[in-house]
Amino acid sequence: MKPSIRSLLFAAIATAPLVLSGSSEAQSAAAPAAVPAAAAAPAVAPAKPATDRAAERRAQMARYLPKLTPEQIAALPKWTEEFMTTRDGVKLAANVFLPKGPGPFPVVLSRTPYLKDALGDLAGFQAKKYVDAGYAFVLQDTRGKGRSEGFYEAFTTDMEDGYDTVEWVAKQPWSNGKVGMVGGSALGITTNMAAMAAPPHLVAAYVIVAPYDQLLNSYPGGVLKDQDTLGWLKAQDETPEQLAAVSGNAANSAFWTEHAMTTQRRFIHIPMYNQGGWYDIFNDGNVENFRWLQTYGSKGASGNQKLYMGAAGHGGLGGDKSGIDYPQAGATTPPGEEMRWWDYWLKGHDNGIMKEPPVTLFMMASGEKGHPSPYSRVFTSPSWPPAIHEVSYYLGEGLSLSTQAPTAAHGSISYRFDPAHPVPTYGGSNLLQTAGPLDQRPIGQRQDYLRFETPVLTHNVAIAGHVDMTLWAATDGLDTDFMVKLVDVYPDGYEQIILDNPIRARYRKGRDPDDVALMVPGKPALMYIDLWNTAFTFEKGHRIEVTVTSSNATKFQVNPNTGESFGAAPTLPPRVATNTIYFDTAHRSFMVLPVLDHPPGPAQ
Repeated sequence: MKPSIRSLLFAAIATAPLVLSGSSEAQSAAAPAAVPAAAAAPAVAPAKPATDRAAERRAQMARYLPKLTPEQIAALPKWTEEFMTTRDGVKLAANVFLPKGPGPFPVVLSRTPYLKDALGDLAGFQAKKYVDAGYAFVLQDTRGKGRSEGFYEAFTTDMEDGYDTVEWVAKQPWSNGKVGMVGGSALGITTNMAAMAAPPHLVAAYVIVAPYDQLLNSYPGGVLKDQDTLGWLKAQDETPEQLAAVSGNAANSAFWTEHAMTTQRRFIHIPMYNQGGWYDIFNDGNVENFRWLQTYGSKGASGNQKLYMGAAGHGGLGGDKSGIDYPQAGATTPPGEEMRWWDYWLKGHDNGIMKEPPVTLFMMASGEKGHPSPYSRVFTSPSWPPAIHEVSYYLGEGLSLSTQAPTAAHGSISYRFDPAHPVPTYGGSNLLQTAGPLDQRPIGQRQDYLRFETPVLTHNVAIAGHVDMTLWAATDGLDTDFMVKLVDVYPDGYEQIILDNPIRARYRKGRDPDDVALMVPGKPALMYIDLWNTAFTFEKGHRIEVTVTSSNATKFQVNPNTGESFGAAPTLPPRVATNTIYFDTAHRSFMVLPVLDHPPGPAQ
């Protein structure tokens, strides 16, 4: 069987483990989100033997574990391998770790595409905290992976397989019938999918960095994440035909909606704890899944959700490449938080976790290394977003940014966007390139990179919530891209990226096929850019900056500006586009910031 494009994206995807330093989990990094198979997808190049992949995976993951002595390794929990049969007759393999004692026990289940045996003798390390606390821990290879039978096609059968696995676990003699699911990244996706299938014995879930809509996450604004998807596939020597199939799937379809949280989450009826990071590639997933389930969820879900958002990425915050860090307590989820969740829902211990505010956030602020700000601190809220009022920051003449709407009858600025010389990526929410609060000054002064700035702030501006951009723009061709960033400019000039996202002009009216519309050359068009969520304090003495450009490479695929369909062989060469940004009374371009009504004071 020839693998689909979707399988190619996930088959052996994680090249760097997910590490939320200090968090309750350190799980494998996510692959780029799935995309539909092209008709008659070409066969892949010969894959490495499974033994080689397992050895690579073991070495990769072992780097993020503490160094254990032979005696400590020998003392780790041992497991037995057990098999279950799915509704369509496929056998799935799982490692079962049991606590001491006669049982039966409550069970924590995790379903992985990253090989349950990848850690070899160290496999018991991830199970230790569960069995020490009196839980059985089950780690299962997903269909077609590791020791499980079947054909692997990422997330296609994980609703059904997740349901069947939960119900199988509940019936085992070592299980007391109360099952929880945990997972980060790809394992978080399998957890979400099982929850959407609503197995009767699934009591609660703990989800770390997972998306809510694969289409919106893989192609934000209709623009493909280049390095996190195409870059990875190119490294696997995939064919141009396969790369083209990935490039051409930015429009909505039945494929995308079949397993999307946005369409299936109404069937979730359990408490879920979402843990995420402000610089994570799935920032919006954890926040949006919490918000919807807490407010609009079904019986059992509504009112029983928890959210913890920290100053974290999918694998760190830039390290030596970043001048910013957040070493404060609470910047990542406390190590014991997950076990408190299980003790409450699976053991019935009234430990107070559900009496605490549902939302815990780490408010980021100035974070130059060696100079931590007291405004970088944890605060809690009964809801997401917290109590806010929206404030519009308008683009203006002289590259100004102001809360005062423009009054001029005419106002615009144009630049030339050359696809052969894109603006380079520095930080942000990335997976396969450096992520986090990197300095944007290395971009330099470019005519195609517009920096709109406020005057120096005379007081703090604390925001927490969803950030959106309304942009009036035009191009002299049929299609182009517009990229927007929210940046904190320090007194010394450091430009810390907070959020960034794009819009492809042809998708300005929506993502359904009938919404796609090419531009009328030279005619201003209204566009909305979803920048996702954050919690950040712009401190007195800093400036708020909004940047506008038309490229961000290699984070996002570069638009050739021709108007031709993506995914098909081009017939036209890339062209230099003249793009125009408007800021007059008829075409007001502005970013909406969710300003806190009652911002937290400095930490004591």
